[in-house]
Order: sequence, then structure tokens, then C-alpha cells
Amino acid sequence: MKTESEKLSPTRVKLTVEVPFDELKPAVAAATTKISEQVEIPGFRKGKVPATLVEQRFGRPAIMQEAVNDALPDFYQQAAAEAAIKPVGRPEVEVSEIPGLDGSEDGNLVFVVEQDVRPEIDLPDFSTYEVEIEEPSVDDDAVEVRLTELRERFGTLVGVDRPAQNGDFVSLDLVATIGDEEIESVEGTSYQIGEGNMLEGLDEALIGLSAEETTTFTSKLAGGDHAGEEAQIKVVPQSVKVRELPDADDEFAELASEFDTIDELKDDLRQQAAADAEGNRVALARNALLEKLLEELEIPVPEALVEDEINAHLENEGKEPGDPHGEEIREDTAKAVRAQFLLDEINGTREVSVEQDDLMAYMTQLSAQYGIEQNQLLQMLAQSGQLEQIFGEVQRSKALEVVLADVTVKNASGDVLDLGLTAQAADADGADAESTDDAADAEKAPAKKAPAKKPAAKKAPAKKAADSEAAAEDATEEAAEKPAAKKAPAKKAPAKKAPAKKAAPKKAADTDAADSAK
Repeated sequence: MKTESEKLSPTRVKLTVEVPFDELKPAVAAATTKISEQVEIPGFRKGKVPATLVEQRFGRPAIMQEAVNDALPDFYQQAAAEAAIKPVGRPEVEVSEIPGLDGSEDGNLVFVVEQDVRPEIDLPDFSTYEVEIEEPSVDDDAVEVRLTELRERFGTLVGVDRPAQNGDFVSLDLVATIGDEEIESVEGTSYQIGEGNMLEGLDEALIGLSAEETTTFTSKLAGGDHAGEEAQIKVVPQSVKVRELPDADDEFAELASEFDTIDELKDDLRQQAAADAEGNRVALARNALLEKLLEELEIPVPEALVEDEINAHLENEGKEPGDPHGEEIREDTAKAVRAQFLLDEINGTREVSVEQDDLMAYMTQLSAQYGIEQNQLLQMLAQSGQLEQIFGEVQRSKALEVVLADVTVKNASGDVLDLGLTAQAADADGADAESTDDAADAEKAPAKKAPAKKPAAKKAPAKKAADSEAAAEDATEEAAEKPAAKKAPAKKAPAKKAPAKKAAPKKAADTDAADSAK
């Protein structure tokens, strides 16, 4: 097989591939057998029809068509490996010559592939980099926030005889109708005003409403058969309650902790806040470094990949392609793709290992973000096939943390901060040796699919890759995806381009990484 590669742009290549008939022979034999197993010819059992009879009955072009359809994906994979490209998105394939249509065994199968690829990124010397962060402080306010959170866990809900306010707890009856048809209804649903995790406009409708009063508002449905459609929502708060907190005294300290006095409890909360602040310093420095790299490095992105991410995001929100919201998130989506490319490049130059603790910490972060119990979230991700994507997100984030150990991090006062990170030597040789197949596998576009209970985002997050947030909601196909072969024409003639497959919905375009890469 012969492969010629032409660079059309920093993110797109053209491969012209010639496959001698001898290399196509096994596929021709397999196609003949396949056809014989699918047809019934009097006097012969399925699969036992002689090849000559199959050819006489169905014609040589039909056999060659089947052979090319089945063999083309493997030939494409070989060509991509020979050209050492790192594909992203879907390849566009055109078959220009098919040998053997006249029964001979001469000539070549010739096909042309245009494929988006990852751009080449020249990483800087991270030891020369410097970033500045605003150090999180541990003061009395930080301790008070933690103490309040603890008191809320032991608080009790008490009914109030007044209109609902932001932060109140209500028990809701909801009825959604479109026209004269009732689409959905729920009764006795508990909700805290201000959470914003149900219907858009619900908080505004509830504020100022007393128990058993009724109001209606218009909102787009977030799920079900009518997702994305506007419906009339009738809402009735059956009760309005506030959370009363226990006094922060010694009695509460004994109840809520292992300590006997409130002062001892506060000292412990201060230590916890200090530990969190240490971790926050790393996160702040990581984000600052990513922003600096994205600002300074030239990282072009394939427009088709960005478009796929946007469409996946819109689909997850129940919107049609071309919806104006797509333009609102275009810049953030492109930034997410750039971030993913950058982090994957860093990951390929360092030995980045992901431990169980790393995965569990990330799962804890996700479960808190989506308000879903961790085991339930894990089950949801497993069922939707996103665990591999989660691994990739964690690995990207950790790769940035690895190079951060080489960077000088200062606070606003100019003091150099010790983040407690250990530098790892670059492994450029190992990165160069990575197989193209592995690179192709890593090309799934990001867009993470939002877990079922996550409210539709109104704007794609800008730091998706760095923060490992869910986003783009999952969405380009593997670069290694099989390109569809064209039907073999009776004569040698250019075949039509393979129709693009629909991108699998992912995490709408998440700007933390455009691919849910591995």
C-alpha cells in the first residue's frame, strides 16, 4: 500500500492511498463468502455457493463493492498510521478507482481522505514560566462559612406565614401544559428557592407567593418527549418554610462533632479551611497557567470539530442546529478544544499516572457539582459509557499539575509559593513513540454529556479542560471511526463522498476539553 500525505492547513490533511489488487484479494474472497451466506440458490446450502456462481449471479461489481466497503476502514487506519497523523473528527473519503470490475486482478484501489488532525504545538520551557495568583486566605469569615454549613446540616425546617423569599424551602405542585394538553405534573416536590436546578423562571415565579397561592409562567421543558418546547407551568407552593439553625455553642459542638466546646470546633474548622486553601492554591495556579498558555500559544482548531461540539451541546439542551445559542457558546467551545489539544500535548510529553484517589476526588467534585449521590453518578456514567472520558479528564488535569511543578508561582505580594508539587522529567521520546492508533483513540471530542439532573447550561464554561468540567457535552466521533465506502460503480469512476455520520452526543461542548478523550 502506498500513502501520500498533503498538508492542507495546520489542522487538515489529504491522504491519497493506493492499494494493489493483491492486498485487496482477501477482502474479495471474504465478500464472496459473505454474499453466498446471505442468498438462497436452489441446489446449494447457504455459504456453500461456489464463487464462480456468485459472480455469475450477482456480477463482479457487486462483489467488489462489498469488498471495498469492508476493507476500506482497515486501509484507512493503515494509511493514517503510515502518515503519522493524529486524526480528530470524521474523515471524508472518496473512492476514485476500484480494480477488478472487469474480472481481472490488475490495478489499484485508489481513495482520497481529507481528515482534520491535531495541530502541532510547540510547548514552552515551563521552568521559565511565572504565574501570579491571589492566595486564598483563612480568616474568621472562612471559619464562619464552614460553621454555618455545619449548623445547616443540623437545622430544622419551620413553616412561616408570609410570602416566599429567596432561600426559603417550599413544597411544590407543578403542572406543565402545551396548548390544551397536560404534559407532566408533580406533587409535593421539595425545592429551595434560588437553587435554579428545576425550570427556568421558577425562582422568579415563587418569590412573593404565599402557601396555596397559584401562579403560571412560561418555560422550556428540560427533558422528556417535549424537551426544548415551551410550556405553560402552573405552580402552587403548598407550604413555605425556613431553616432554623441551632445556636453555635458548646452544646452544638458536642452534638455535631467530637469536641466539647465551640472554640475547639472552630479551631478544627480553621485547620480544615487551611488545608482546603492549600488545595485551592494549586487549582488557582493551574487555571492561571492554562490561561497564560492559551493566550500565548498559537493553537488552531478544526472548524468542523467546533461545529460538532456546538451541535452536541444544542442537542443536549433540546435545541436544533442553528439555534442562536450556538453562536453564544462558539468562542468558549473553540477555547475548550484548544485547551484539550494543549493538555493532551502536555500529557504526551510527561509520564502522567492517574491513581484511584485521583479518580475518586474527581467523582466527588462531579457529584457535588450535579447534586447527585456519588454511587448513583458513577452508575450513570458507566451506563452511558463515559467512564473512559472521565479518566481522560482527570489525566489532562493532572498533566497540567505535573508541569506546574516547573513553574514559578507567586502571590500578589511577589512571594514565591511552594505548592508542594513534584516535578517530573519530560518524556519526549516516549511521546514521539506513541502509536497513531492511541492518538486517534484520544480524539473523541469533548463534549461531556451532562448527567441527567444537571440543569442546561446557558453558556459553555471557559475552562473546561483545566477544571475537568463537563461540557461539550460529548461529541465528535473517534478519528479512527470507519469511513463508509462508496458503492462500486460498473466502471471505474469517482465515487460519492461518504456521508458524514451523526456525532454521538457528548458532554455539550465543554471548554475544558473538547474531547472526552481517554
